[in-house]
Amino acid sequence: MKPNHDPSRIGDLAEHYAITWLWDLGYHVFKNCGCTGPIDIVALDPEGNATFIDVKSYKDSRLSAKTPMNIVEDIYTKLDGLNDGPLDLSDEIIDKFGEDIKAAIKSWAQPQKRKEGFYLRMSNIGKPSRQLWFDKKNQLTAKRLEPSLFIKFLYGHLLEEVLLLLVRMSGHKVSDEQKEVDIEGIKGHMDCKIDGRVVDIKSASGFSFSKFRQGILREDDPFGYIAQLAAYEEAEGTANSGFLVINKETGELCFHEPEELDKPNVSQHIKDLKNKLKLDEPPELCYAPVPEGKSGNMRIAKNCAYCQHKIECHKDSNNGKGLRAFRYAKGLVYFTKVKVSPKVDEVL
Repeated sequence: MKPNHDPSRIGDLAEHYAITWLWDLGYHVFKNCGCTGPIDIVALDPEGNATFIDVKSYKDSRLSAKTPMNIVEDIYTKLDGLNDGPLDLSDEIIDKFGEDIKAAIKSWAQPQKRKEGFYLRMSNIGKPSRQLWFDKKNQLTAKRLEPSLFIKFLYGHLLEEVLLLLVRMSGHKVSDEQKEVDIEGIKGHMDCKIDGRVVDIKSASGFSFSKFRQGILREDDPFGYIAQLAAYEEAEGTANSGFLVINKETGELCFHEPEELDKPNVSQHIKDLKNKLKLDEPPELCYAPVPEGKSGNMRIAKNCAYCQHKIECHKDSNNGKGLRAFRYAKGLVYFTKVKVSPKVDEVL
């Protein structure tokens, strides 16, 4: 269904947006029951002060220009044309896509051997300092990967190239692909810039996609995506960077631009990380234990459950006896404090 651009409807929508915004701020809102008059709504703040508001809508020139902010809408509009017939695609765009797919497959088939030992890189500077401290201390030998994981890597690479194809098809400019950047001696390769802004391309599961679409990545960012994006942005001296994300399960797209307050000062962050990694004892816990029901038992946080260092990291749990693991139907649950023994088998 195409958007309704009737001016009266746009005015109605503007009033509804204003009302919900005021509600979020804690106001009581009263709407004009008529269609005319100098006042659209009356807002009453918590102290009882009234504000009379006339709502106006206008077209933001930033949204009519080509920017990552409207990229998803532009892609959907372009693809909607397939309902009416063939798309007009230039040979240049198709040839570029073919070259990129070929390069992605070659890169996947010839993975670079990782450097020996631990080192900071753009892709890990956003992880918790305690996790990195144990990574450096233990330097565990990398395990052989399952063939299915290599397949997952492959279609992830290919999906990201498909996404860049759609970006070019919709008239947006892609530049600086895989450009190397450096901050405080830490190197990395950013995905690209779109319309002059740093953009990280992601293919995500349905669960991960929802964090980008709902704008709540800052609440659960175990891989440090925001810090990595901020590093590329800081190295390039740009602003308003974001993530262009495709849902691997549904094909849905979203563009998420993190708030500036959620981005770290990367240079200072790296300096702090380097200092913490020199400590003799590990930094503070990455995530605090959480209650398991109302029993008084405490378990490790969800993100800790997948960490290879959890046993050593929580060795002081349960009065120095370490973590206790119990086998639930949903899998192993690791407890830092057991006040009431769970009615399931304990795994020693």
